[in-house]
Parts: sequence; structure tokens; C-alpha cells
Amino acid sequence: MKTADFDFDLPEDRIALRPVEPRASARLLVVREGGLEDRIVRDLPDFLQPGDALVFNDTRVIPARLSGTRHRIGPDGQSLTVAVEATLHHRDAPDVWSAFMKPGKRIKPGDRIAFEHLEAAVVSKGEDGLVTLQFDLSGPALDDAIRQIGVMPLPPYIAAKRAEDDRDRTDYQTVYAEHDGSVAAPTAGLHFTPSLLDAIRAKGVSTHAVTLHVGAGTFLPVKVDDLSEHRMHSEWGTVSAETAEALNRVHAAGGRIVCVGTTSLRLLESATGEDGVIGPFHGDTAIFITPGYRFRAVDVLMTNFHLPKSTLFMLVSAFAGTEAMKTAYAHAIENGYRFYSYGDGSLLFRA
Repeated sequence: MKTADFDFDLPEDRIALRPVEPRASARLLVVREGGLEDRIVRDLPDFLQPGDALVFNDTRVIPARLSGTRHRIGPDGQSLTVAVEATLHHRDAPDVWSAFMKPGKRIKPGDRIAFEHLEAAVVSKGEDGLVTLQFDLSGPALDDAIRQIGVMPLPPYIAAKRAEDDRDRTDYQTVYAEHDGSVAAPTAGLHFTPSLLDAIRAKGVSTHAVTLHVGAGTFLPVKVDDLSEHRMHSEWGTVSAETAEALNRVHAAGGRIVCVGTTSLRLLESATGEDGVIGPFHGDTAIFITPGYRFRAVDVLMTNFHLPKSTLFMLVSAFAGTEAMKTAYAHAIENGYRFYSYGDGSLLFRA
């Protein structure tokens, strides 16, 4: 398959720079055999059945964009400095993060980076643009320092149009976020409110949490023409034994597994065997889902509208059918749906 197969034209004014209020008043495009239906997120319980299971990603976004200064001793012994920015990607150890740096070409192993009162050494630099940073603080002390000096890592298509502000600290976080570690929000979950969750449970639908810490690689474009050459960046996730058993019981009883967001879907599919049985999972996943993939666990997916030629548009095309998704996105663009992280949602039934 070619990356160009997943391209489409999106007008700039369809990119949402702020979420709607209240959260559950966002639009919801329902995509299933038989066509398209324009609804509102608060209508979600209408499409769920008693015995279904709704699965969320309860990761919490950290303020993972850090501004600093690179220090290096030049050949003549003078100190060379340049302003840099790091977007944390994946925690490798209590004191080590991999990060995307700007300007990245000037960064070399051995450099020292000062982020206000927090310092780090550049340990290594990979071919994929990732830099490994070893901080002078570790564990909870490092977490506290990042919270103090970092800003919310808004997606590039929002950050290019406006600066991050205090409102984003709330807007770019789900109401059920619990475990620190993501540098991007699981954005389908941004539509949920406590009252919507209560309505879903009142319908006889169980709710379950898994954790996938979303990395900065989610924002990276696919740079190859042939998808077989694309390499996904890994992300850390966990599915507890209790959650796996509960979801297996749902399927055994004839219920459906409904994932909120592509992150929870990718994690559940990573945790599921060829026999369709979901198992406990604890570790990294770099699963790359494209058309032709056989889904093992997930029956219904709620997700936002994604970028052209992105791995996430490829995933939804695999889930609901490429032609169905092209038709759905054309409908969404023509009818004024809002795209990307702060945009509207879609509810996809597996083809």
C-alpha cells in the first residue's frame, strides 16, 4: 500500500483550535453499514447495548514540552550556547527520557541542556531524530520539576496557530485521567463528562480503563511512500489481568467491546492473541494497523477525525473500510465537522 492512498484535502478552517463547550455537545458522525448519521456525542448511549463494555485510556498528559539552552565547550574552550526545545516522548528509566529536539541537527552526545533549574545530558542520538536525555533528577523529583517548567504539548497544527495557555491544562485532559505519562492526549476521551459516563452506565454498559502513554511520535508524518517501510515509535501500555478477564467475559456473553480512541484500540489489539482472547499486557507496543489487518478484540471505535496520510487515518480505514472512511470524511468536510484533537468525533462500527 502507498501513503498517497490515504490522502485527502482538508480546508484550514476545519481544524479546531478550541474544543466546544460543554464537552459532550461536540458532533458525532456515526459510520456503519447502511450509511452515515449526524448525531451529538451525548447521544452515544443510543448506540450502546446492555452488556457492552466501554474501554478508556486513563493516561494523564504531562506538560512535556520544555524550553532550554544547549551548552557545549567549543574547540577554543569557549562555552557555546543555543536555545532548544525538547518534546518528551518515552520514559526509558527513572531519570531518562527520549525526546524530539529542535533544532535537532545541532544536538550531539555529550551536550548539556539546561531547562531552567533542571539539567540533562545528551546520552545518545538516534537515526529517527530521537535524543536520549539523562536528567540530574530522578523519579518523583523529576516529575515535579517537569510539571513546574513544562507546557502542555499541543499538536503542531494547533501550536502553529496559537500559543498554549492555562485553559489547555484542563481542555487537553480527559475527566478520567489518572496515570501520568502521556505527551499527547487520547483525544476521543476529551468529549466525555461525568454525566455522560453516568448515562452510559445506566444503560447497562460496563466501563473499563487501560493505560497507554501516548508518545510524541503520534504527531509525526509518514515520510515513506511504501507503508511497508514505515516504522512506528513504541509506546508503553498496560492492561491488567482483571480488565482482560472482564472483557473476555463480555465477549463470551455476546457483548461488544467499544474502544474510546485509537490508543485503547491499539493497546487491546496488542494484548489479544490469534484466538481472540485478551491477556494481561505490560510493556511497549509499536503495532501498526493498516487495511487488511484482522481485528481480534474491538467491535466499535469512537475516535476523532485524523490527519491526511496519517497512521491513524490508516487505522480507521482498516477498521471501517477505506471507501467508507473516505466517504465519511468527505461528508464531514462538506458539513462543517471540526477536525483533529479539539474537534468532533466519529463512531465507527467494524466492517
